[in-house]
Amino acid sequence: MFSNRKIVLLIVLLVTLSLTAYIVVVVIPSKLAEKSYEGAKQIGRDIAGIFHVTPQVTVNNTVVLQQLTPILELATVSQKFQHHYEWTNTFLRSTKKINITGTFEAKAGFDMNNRFSIDITDTKAVVTLPHPKLLSIEGLNDVKFTDENGIWNWVHAEDRSSAMNAFTGDARKYAAQASFVADAQKQMEDKLRLILKQHGKEMEVRYEDAPSLHTQDR
Repeated sequence: MFSNRKIVLLIVLLVTLSLTAYIVVVVIPSKLAEKSYEGAKQIGRDIAGIFHVTPQVTVNNTVVLQQLTPILELATVSQKFQHHYEWTNTFLRSTKKINITGTFEAKAGFDMNNRFSIDITDTKAVVTLPHPKLLSIEGLNDVKFTDENGIWNWVHAEDRSSAMNAFTGDARKYAAQASFVADAQKQMEDKLRLILKQHGKEMEVRYEDAPSLHTQDR
């Protein structure tokens, strides 16, 4: 038969084991998860502080922060460049020309209507972004024209309008083939990598759509 003292000790032992098991199984994982979630939320806040866009942040398949995009486009590169174009028109072997020079500002970055998310597991962060693209190209109102008349094919006012349209289209083609989009991608990745490194996370980047050269005229 157990003595009263042994029964009390047995009860104390069982209670201690139960509390220990509860702490190990419930409390500690909960605290660790809470700490992990708060760290992930802070990553989202740090990114929002720089880009003014909050990604969806997921920790072990649990969404801890929803994507918030108050802007439609995120431009990470804004580059000015001077462009030259020669417009020609030939009539009965007489050619008229208009030489045009002017400055444009090209912006490259990301369409924030698409997915921007970070999936965090242990020390790794998988970042999903829309593929960068040329967002816009805008003339800076310093256009200069130099006219050259043909023998009987002279430059008229409407020719300048046609030449200006061709000039803008050619500048857009140049900007699409330049390094602006690649620079936008690099700047975005470098800044994200720095933020995640500060939180002890190794970054992997995935792009969910195909590259696009689409621009919006401004």
